[in-house]
Amino acid sequence: MNKTVNINLANMLFHIDENAFQKLQRYLEAIKRSFSGTTGSDEIIADIEARIAELFYEKMENERQVITSKEVDEVIAIMGQPEDYHIDEEIFEDAPSGNRPTGPARVRKLYRDIDRKYIGGVCAGLEYYIGIDALWIRLIFLFLAIFAGGFGLIAYIILWILVPEAATTAQKLDMTGEPVNISNIERKVKEGFDEVADKVRSVDYDKVGDQVKKTGKTFFDTVGDIIMFLFKVVGKFIGILLVIIGASTLIGLFIGLFTVGIIDAVHIPGIDFISMVNSTDAPVWLVSLLMFFALGIPFFFLMYLGLRILVNNLKSIGNIAKFSLLGLWLISLISLAVLGIKQASAHAYTGSISEREVLTTGQIPDTLQIQFRDSDYGELSTATVGGLEIRYDESDNALLYSDDLRLDIQKSEDTLMSLRIRKDADGSSYQNARDRAGQIDYSYSFSGNTLTLEDHFTTAVKNKIRDQEIRLTLFIPEGTVLSFNSEAGDFMGRRTRYDKDMYRKRIVNYTWIMDSTGGLNCLNCPEDTEDESDGNGHIIIDENGIDIDVQDSRDTFRMKIDENGIKLKARENG
Repeated sequence: MNKTVNINLANMLFHIDENAFQKLQRYLEAIKRSFSGTTGSDEIIADIEARIAELFYEKMENERQVITSKEVDEVIAIMGQPEDYHIDEEIFEDAPSGNRPTGPARVRKLYRDIDRKYIGGVCAGLEYYIGIDALWIRLIFLFLAIFAGGFGLIAYIILWILVPEAATTAQKLDMTGEPVNISNIERKVKEGFDEVADKVRSVDYDKVGDQVKKTGKTFFDTVGDIIMFLFKVVGKFIGILLVIIGASTLIGLFIGLFTVGIIDAVHIPGIDFISMVNSTDAPVWLVSLLMFFALGIPFFFLMYLGLRILVNNLKSIGNIAKFSLLGLWLISLISLAVLGIKQASAHAYTGSISEREVLTTGQIPDTLQIQFRDSDYGELSTATVGGLEIRYDESDNALLYSDDLRLDIQKSEDTLMSLRIRKDADGSSYQNARDRAGQIDYSYSFSGNTLTLEDHFTTAVKNKIRDQEIRLTLFIPEGTVLSFNSEAGDFMGRRTRYDKDMYRKRIVNYTWIMDSTGGLNCLNCPEDTEDESDGNGHIIIDENGIDIDVQDSRDTFRMKIDENGIKLKARENG
């Protein structure tokens, strides 16, 4: 068992065991002794440390990995020993470049060569990377900028922004494809010092003084600085926007999760319809939590991306946290997909239950009075979903309440008067839908010559909201006279046939008789019923054709299309 120490190598933190640390320390001290008194020794040693840190980082699989003697030996083998590369300065100066010990060739990396730049050093860097003279590359960019709709200029700016500059000695060696070892780092630094010395010896100080007075930067440097500044401003703005969007969405989702959780826990009156719509039997708080994770995690990373743009040294949240959030997001998505499929399957089938009861077996009344009883059943809830409401009876028991009723009148095939009640509901299977339809409660009464129908139906809340509805069909013999109360107008169906051209809601204002063809003939309608109007326009599309009535305070337009053709009529009111 070895001790571990933390070291800062080229501003990078590493965990290294004690034996490896001692070996690395001896190696670096040997390098320092080797370059002691050498021109540019501080820069050489700094570049060597940076290259060693880079090699250590490449060998690490995670941030907590400990550097051992094995990794130190591998790095020393790459960098070489100081005594292997120590070269006498006189020999170094006289030796041609082709005979210098540079080690095996490496794959070049793309950098911008700022030492030989005209504008941003892109073309000079590409010269090393693709092996074509920088002059030809500049001509290609210029040609594309002029004859390709400015593509060359756009491509150059993009490369200028994305490609890093070769600032350090190690980066310059990577750009040229030379091994980054002690020998090459030493040579490169000395070349830099020699170049600077030559420039200092040959400089015309009067000319330089005049030039400094005129400008401190070239035109292209200034343009480059302006472009980079604009991109930084745009980047910061995008970062702020991402942070605002991500943070506000997360706050909204958290408030929604907290609110729905309270509603589900305390069962606030009037909000019970949420459970009536839910077909999955999953708790509302669980569905809300899954929605929070499914929507919140992407917006969290959006906010985190904005923070990374704004804060350069923002600490990473770590791979464990990233993969944990990714797994939680995938679980939430899959769970919501399963619940969504189950929710949709609750309405996959529609089932019906029909009940037909004979009202009279003896003497048929001459006139049948049809009336709908106006019910004040319970207290109205604060919400209506699918035409159903939650109401409470005298015992304060919750029931699902609906007035989705329609009454059609047809001719009986015999001399009996009967009422057919068809109950419809949705379900996850046909049998499930029929069972739910059979649990709809509806009542009526027949006494003397009066048929009293309820204006609503109910069902237990356990049946939930599944598009429940009722359709009534009254079968009467030929010659039966009908009259209605005013409330019946809201429940007349479209399958009832009658001989007058009027809106079905208005037939309750008159008396009718069933004829031999199954249609109702009006006994007391005015001569011209088409000119009468209740002030409301309508559009009716049924088996009898299309009936369009458009009305306002000034005039009326009427169009009717049926088996007899097209009828058009326009008139002025008043």
